[in-house]
Amino acid sequence: MSASPVPTAVAPGAPPAERLPVSLPELAEKKRLGEPIVMVTAYDYPSAQVAEAAGVDLVLVGDSGAMTVLGYPSTVPVSVDEMLMLCAATRRGLRTPLLVADLPFGSYEASSEQAVATAQRFVKEGGAEAVKLEGGAMAERARAIVQAGIPVMGHVGLTPQTATQLGGYRAQGRTGARAHEVACDALALQEAGCFAIVFEAIPAAVAHDLMERMEIPVIGIGAGAATDGQVLVFHDLLGIREGVGARFVKRYADIQEEMVAGVRAFADDVRTHRYPAPDHTYSIDPDELQEFRARLGS
Repeated sequence: MSASPVPTAVAPGAPPAERLPVSLPELAEKKRLGEPIVMVTAYDYPSAQVAEAAGVDLVLVGDSGAMTVLGYPSTVPVSVDEMLMLCAATRRGLRTPLLVADLPFGSYEASSEQAVATAQRFVKEGGAEAVKLEGGAMAERARAIVQAGIPVMGHVGLTPQTATQLGGYRAQGRTGARAHEVACDALALQEAGCFAIVFEAIPAAVAHDLMERMEIPVIGIGAGAATDGQVLVFHDLLGIREGVGARFVKRYADIQEEMVAGVRAFADDVRTHRYPAPDHTYSIDPDELQEFRARLGS
């Protein structure tokens, strides 16, 4: 008997109410069929609602929220409790996309026991359906989490939590030796049981050749078009930040400019007494007003 086809969670043009929650088997089926997988980051209820309405497949509560939302200079300082808060808020805004949470720096490297305990918190307290960790060196941590029953997404190439060790926020795998290291990292994470892997900031040709060895879905960010899907940071793709961003970022809107313009217009209206206008106020019955004034004067 042939296996039943995996239902499509996001039919093109289908309203959110008609979509089914995205599952791990469906992501594997998308890879098999060559259907591109879409992932975006989100860090709170409003951004999750946007991702839901847009019909993406996966939402990542990335530790990039340390910079985009919490104002840290890098991803390193963010704590487990801070990430749990962002994850839980995002969970409340989602129904369909699979929710993946980054394990923050320092919360899984020490031991497999630490890694499992942290992952369990993100599932129980944050509502995540899977967790993500960085680097092929963490393959044993990934294996332990998978054996504990929690799906894991890997991450190779540019791994922001260890960017200093990698020479900064720069492309990786641009020499034969370093490209081979990235390949070994990816294969180690695949062997450890990860359900998917992120390739970040590696040459497109390297990613292309690696895809022949990858049996699980690969989500690219600055890794070319050969991967099974793509991810961008919410604030990057919508322009809710200053500056252009990394080379691989394509902006689909300039929301920050609109936000500044809107707040500036509000400030101008307040300072010139154009706001609030009568349309923005509440009325009171004249008799009730007279009674109020009488009471106030007594």
